[in-house]
Amino acid sequence: MGPVALLTVVVLAVFVGFEVVSKVTSKLHTPLMSGANAIHGIILLGAVPVIGSTANDVALVVGLVAIVLAAINMVGGFVVTDRMLQMFTRKKKPAPAKTDGAA
Repeated sequence: MGPVALLTVVVLAVFVGFEVVSKVTSKLHTPLMSGANAIHGIILLGAVPVIGSTANDVALVVGLVAIVLAAINMVGGFVVTDRMLQMFTRKKKPAPAKTDGAA
């Protein structure tokens, strides 16, 4: 593939991704985010052997930077998802204070 074709694929992927995510209702953002985090984990697992097998130093540096940024994105997404899910849990009421009956 030539550079123009690769750039076309990237631009189309960004456009389609933006359109798909912008049409998601707010009720589905947490499950969508969790699914995206799982996909990022799979991508990271696949990227490590690919980067390990390269002999080009530039590709190695770019790949390592990409892995670090993807890992930060994945961990941050899990943290945000966890905080969002905590908003929907009921808070426990404190237990009533026990009195011994003596006045």
